[in-house]
Amino acid sequence: MKKYTFTESKDTRSGFGAGLLEAGKQNENVVALCADLIGSLKMNDFIKAYPERFFQIGIAEANMMGIAAGLTIGGKIPFTGTFANFSTGRVYDQIRQSIAYSGKNVKICASHAGLTLGEDGATHQILEDIGLMKMLPGMTVINPCDFNQTKAATIALVDHEGPAYLRFGRPVVPNFTPADQKFEIGKAVMLNEGTDVTIIATGHLVWEAIQAGEELEKAGISAEVINIHTIKPLDEEAILASAAKTKCVVTAEEHNRLGGLGDSVAQVLAKSLPTPQEFVAVDDSFGESGTPAQLMEKYGLTAADIVKAAKKVISRK
Repeated sequence: MKKYTFTESKDTRSGFGAGLLEAGKQNENVVALCADLIGSLKMNDFIKAYPERFFQIGIAEANMMGIAAGLTIGGKIPFTGTFANFSTGRVYDQIRQSIAYSGKNVKICASHAGLTLGEDGATHQILEDIGLMKMLPGMTVINPCDFNQTKAATIALVDHEGPAYLRFGRPVVPNFTPADQKFEIGKAVMLNEGTDVTIIATGHLVWEAIQAGEELEKAGISAEVINIHTIKPLDEEAILASAAKTKCVVTAEEHNRLGGLGDSVAQVLAKSLPTPQEFVAVDDSFGESGTPAQLMEKYGLTAADIVKAAKKVISRK
């Protein structure tokens, strides 16, 4: 049974902006910090509603992380906002020492992640951020798939105690999850039940996985499609239950194949249920300048690539 309905196309960063505003309404301790990218992070509505709860730090991302950590001591719930590259790679030491090590309740919110940042090129297209953040003890890592899920994830983080990384993007993508969904951190979402192959996807590649599942169905192949929006903590129960049924797995992510969702799933399978697995991800390389569609095709992240991987892994059963 399919559990998704396409409604329109919207960018996930706007989902963050909408979620941040709602989070501010729900809890007066929510504050926001930005590194000179208010428009890109869609934080304008929050600032308009709560100007006294917003801090413009400027192009000083490391300082922003330190300030956010300090704000938690007074009971505030800080949401930091900048590009994914600057939210992780540039400030990794500050996150490790000032936020993760001491378990500070900071929500690190990162836009423009992955290849679909597009024309800005390899220097801005971070493909290692999931790996960097999931390796930090105590860090929750969330990578939602569309506008509605990004909004819901942002709101859910208000009540989540501890450091968290929320990853979203720049391009307009299909919006297909329910607007009233209950977002459960660490709980996978079954989008389509199947029996021949499990497709586990995250972020922008969830829609590609859905499209792949529909193509496979036309070829007489029953694909189970699972949305893993939380990469840490990982829903191991859902992964193992599906793998036990289909006997083969494809993982799909807009990230380096090293250190991302695929690696996490492979660990689960290796430990509890050895299963053939294929990886749809960037093959250990940097990106380049181009449109999102051009880059998705060149780096093998399309629905067609998922279909190819599914047929290959089925042959390995």
